[in-house]
Amino acid sequence: MNTTLQTVFVSIPPADMPFFTKVAAEKGWQTETKETLWDKYIKSRPQNVDISDEEIMAEVRAVRYGEM
Repeated sequence: MNTTLQTVFVSIPPADMPFFTKVAAEKGWQTETKETLWDKYIKSRPQNVDISDEEIMAEVRAVRYGEM
């Protein structure tokens, strides 16, 4: 049996989400919404970054405008 997971994005009406979630749970599938994915991403970010706001803006300007 192939146990490799494939990620699939499905757009469904909000009214059908409870049904879809139930079916997915019965099949042993994982479901995540865009919001839960964003929450996981935000929670996984570093808390103590050794770079100042000025340094960040300098990098943005360098990439966006070719400035340094």
